[in-house]
Amino acid sequence: MNSRFDLVILGSGSTAFAAAIRATSYGARVLMFEKSVLGGTCINWGCIPSKTLIHAALFKHEAQLGNSIGLNSDEFSTIDSDRLFRHRDAVVTKLRQDRYLDVLKNMRGLELVKGTARFIDPHTVECGGLHYSSDRFLIAVGGNPRIPSLPGIEKCSYDTSRSALLLKILPASLVIIGGGVIAVELGQMYHRLGCRVTILEHGPRILPAIERETSLSLQEILEKEGIKIVTNVNISSLDKLGVLNVVNAEVDERQHIFTGEKILLAVGTVPATSNIGLESTGVTLNDEGFIVTDRHMRSSADGIWAAGDVVGNMMIATTGAKEGIVAVDDMFNKGCGCAMDYLAAPMAIFTDPEVAMVGHTEESARDAGFDCVVNCMPVSAIPKAHVTGMTDGVIKMIADRVTGRILGVHLACHRGADMINEAALALHMRATVADIASTMHVYPSIGEGLKLCAQGFSRDINRLSCCAE
Repeated sequence: MNSRFDLVILGSGSTAFAAAIRATSYGARVLMFEKSVLGGTCINWGCIPSKTLIHAALFKHEAQLGNSIGLNSDEFSTIDSDRLFRHRDAVVTKLRQDRYLDVLKNMRGLELVKGTARFIDPHTVECGGLHYSSDRFLIAVGGNPRIPSLPGIEKCSYDTSRSALLLKILPASLVIIGGGVIAVELGQMYHRLGCRVTILEHGPRILPAIERETSLSLQEILEKEGIKIVTNVNISSLDKLGVLNVVNAEVDERQHIFTGEKILLAVGTVPATSNIGLESTGVTLNDEGFIVTDRHMRSSADGIWAAGDVVGNMMIATTGAKEGIVAVDDMFNKGCGCAMDYLAAPMAIFTDPEVAMVGHTEESARDAGFDCVVNCMPVSAIPKAHVTGMTDGVIKMIADRVTGRILGVHLACHRGADMINEAALALHMRATVADIASTMHVYPSIGEGLKLCAQGFSRDINRLSCCAE
């Protein structure tokens, strides 16, 4: 038996669903394959469970801050782990039902097959002994946490970003190998829930892929909270000593030992491209196994597109969904000119304060040929920051010197994930520093920080009165 569809999608996560919904709007008959749980990483063991626990940890932290100004909240000193994790599971279950299962049930033209689909040629996949054909395929199988080859790792009790969010009991101590997004988000979360946390980063600073000012600002904030951050670490081996896991490492040419009840491996993502038959399609992979695509999300094989974590660009849910939509538009609306613009895609890291960014870094702007002008402002310059007591952090704005057009915004700031949306709109509309500087903002508000940073290009903001234009 060989069933034929207008579009076949491998995967059922946020990327796949966004693409499927878009395709059905063109009247297409769509088939999705899912080998695991409907909804993929974001809903099941990524964005939703992590942000639920991060927000819970924020409640506890803010209760402690309240104690410092006379709002005694001693009842928050202990944690009911069982109740907390039931809450996490309830949120995941509800959103999986509302956003995926109910959508699938009510979406005409969309079908799901449970199992792993494997290509047998560029126009056919096989699953469970049945063949399915199409002129259009979208590969949206996502990725998996990378497990590094470290001597002795098989002796240890370690978690990945996936299993660390499914724990039923909070560990007393945690050593995190890696200093990227997962490390800082989960590290701060577990620290605030009462876990002793050590972060080991191979490079000279955490979050090496983001702007130096925001990275160093966050590092200082995390260390002030009590998280131990060690940089320039080379892992030698792992071991187990009773109930403790042991990390032997060289730090600045000296041997160190770090111990923890649990180890969290936070060293990146590998694409889930193995065992899906890509060798029979002509799809090109890069050296790390990610699918190579153009800006229209076309692979090197005619009729095959790819999107989401499997292409290895910005591995966040919103970008993956946009990539899926761009791919479908390219499939069903030839000549639309639909293409990904990664510079316009905002991104946030959900620490506290939140780190967020959109557009060029200072380095990439100069590499692109811009004559840049930059302003980096401390968050303490925002009046509302003193109202909330959250004065740590920075806001960095990059602009073209000649035109004043905003090229990038990078910040570590309370409510930074909300603020970056205004910056993304500014980039999309090709707004200038003067546009932001002259736009009225609510006073007092944290969002006013963008206006103050823009004003700082041409004047001393310390000499401005409240609400001054």
